[in-house]
Amino acid sequence: KARSVRTRAGFVDGLLSRFAAPKKGRAEVAELLRLIDNTERGIVKVDDDRIRALCDELETIGEGQRTTSARDVSANWRLLWTTEKETLAIIKSLAPLCGTAAGDVFQVIDADDSVLQNVITFPPDGMFIVNSDIQAVSDTRFEFRFTGATLRLPSRDVRLPPLGQGWFESVYVGEGIRVAKDIRGDYLVCEKTPLAPFDV
Repeated sequence: KARSVRTRAGFVDGLLSRFAAPKKGRAEVAELLRLIDNTERGIVKVDDDRIRALCDELETIGEGQRTTSARDVSANWRLLWTTEKETLAIIKSLAPLCGTAAGDVFQVIDADDSVLQNVITFPPDGMFIVNSDIQAVSDTRFEFRFTGATLRLPSRDVRLPPLGQGWFESVYVGEGIRVAKDIRGDYLVCEKTPLAPFDV
């Protein structure tokens, strides 16, 4: 079974050693990563109130950061945990169509090209991609407008119409860890990987 959140020993220590969080938020990041480990990106509910509280604490710690520059946010951000019901539902519901469990889930941000992709992979060949245009409207907030979506099945691609618009804020960015909040108050916790947009 493909899984995004690594469960082997050293998950948290590995992240913290590779991507050292700012000293002020290091303890909060460490606790957050330990709590979201083994939650299947939020499908398994484990101490959600404390997880949300830690996201709020990191938002406070992150006040004054500029988190809309390409240097800070342009990356493939691998999803570790979220409260977004739609994302979690898609992870579960599309698996039968794609013939496999969901693999990595990404929020791909290219600030220079004003592009956002939300991508759920279903290895080896399946994929659900939602493309958006983005515009920075403050030091922490991007507005986005969906431009289209593609469901890549083993036998064919299914094109879907644009789905709407909204905004999200990267409320905390340590070196390699990002906590984001969207227009509905949902949270995402992501791990930074190199920028590599998906072709559709």
